[in-house]
Amino acid sequence: MIHSHLSSVAGLHVSAKRIEAIKAAFVALFVGAGLVYFAGFSGAEAAHNAAHDTRHSLSFPCH
Repeated sequence: MIHSHLSSVAGLHVSAKRIEAIKAAFVALFVGAGLVYFAGFSGAEAAHNAAHDTRHSLSFPCH
């Protein structure tokens, strides 16, 4: 039998779908932060300029 809920240490019941969504959100956060870090602090001027142009095309103020 497969349980639809998993219990945590605090006694809260969290569904497996919710756990998978939280995992996916953390992966997306870390990948996105890594891309922003790479583009923002990269020594390669092309990567930095591409990120800069993308921010402008999305009407996001960057300076």
